[in-house]
Parts: sequence; C-alpha cells; structure tokens
Amino acid sequence: MSELIKKLNWRYAAKRMNGQTVPQEKLDNILEAIKLAPSSVGLQPYNVIVVENKELRDKIFSEAAPRQLQIPDASHLLIFAAWEKLTSQHVDDFINLVASTRNVSLESLAAYQNSINGGILSRSEEVNFDWAARQAYIALGHGLVAAATEEVDATPMEGFDAAKLDEILGLREKGLRSVVILTLGYRDHEKDPLANAKKVRRAHEELFISI
Repeated sequence: MSELIKKLNWRYAAKRMNGQTVPQEKLDNILEAIKLAPSSVGLQPYNVIVVENKELRDKIFSEAAPRQLQIPDASHLLIFAAWEKLTSQHVDDFINLVASTRNVSLESLAAYQNSINGGILSRSEEVNFDWAARQAYIALGHGLVAAATEEVDATPMEGFDAAKLDEILGLREKGLRSVVILTLGYRDHEKDPLANAKKVRRAHEELFISI
C-alpha cells in the first residue's frame, strides 16, 4: 500500500475538533496544493477565504452554520467562493498572467483568448456561476488530499446558509458567492464518536465499471 493510500485511509470527515492550531508550514502546503489544482482553461474562477480569527468563526457558526460543530474548534475555516459573474476583464487578466509567466507575446495567445471568450462569456451568468462552482470543488478535492498527507483533519461542508455567510463576509460586494466550506484542524477523540470508526466504502468492483 502506497503512503498516499495510507494517508487517505487515515483521513475522515471529523465531526468534532479539539482546538489545536495547524502549524503554518502545514497550512501553507495545503493552500499551495489548492492553488495548484487544475481548472477549466486554467482560469481558476473562484477565491478561497481563509478564516483564522476565532470571533469570526464563532459568528459564522452561530449565524450561518449552526449545525457544523467543527467550526468553533477548528484551526482554520476555508470558504470556497465562486465568481458570481465572469467578465472579459477576468479573461484579459488571465491572458496577461499567462503571457508574463511563460514569457510569450499577447499576440500569440489571441486565438486562445478568443476561444475562452467565445466558449465561456457567451453563456448565461448562472451557467457560468455553476461552472465556476464546479471548478472550486476540484480545488476542494486537492485541499482534502493535501490535508491528509499533512495529517491535518479536513471536513468539507455544504450545510450552511450561503446567503448569510456571503453577508457576514461581504462576498457579494467582491463579486463572489460561497459554494462550499472546509474546516482544518485536529480530531477530538473524546467528543467525536467516529474518530476511531472503520472507513466505509463500496467494494472496488461495485464502484468501478470497466468497459
């Protein structure tokens, strides 16, 4: 069994956390993995808000996610927020970043830019928001795997009031809407009844279909 598979067997969605702080180096590695996640056309149409402040996490817990007991005792709360409206400026900024990073001319990227504009900006705002949210979930997956390799507990959550969370953080004013959240911290072996439970997964032959 590879080391990665051992780490993934170790991880689970912790139901309670113990308040211990994740070391900065481990946090940085998890955030770097999220940054390196793939996205369609490379646009990364989302932002990730990193909430360390305890008072703010408590406010989010009480007002937007009262069922998520991990939030108050987590080390950090990550909020994956998709761009509410994709614009030509987003595409221009991305193309400029590609040009400067790879040291190529803007002219050489014109066809690429036109393809993005024609394929994405021609769609409705709601279709593009749903697309952006799916890209954010890919980044979430990278964060979960990275956290496991660092032996940091990470619990993904959809059970929150997105509109209220957006209001608390002023996300709509930033052109963002929250889609999923992730707590980082360490499992509480005493308070979490699943801390020592066996992982339950469907059998390989039931999950995978070879054709």
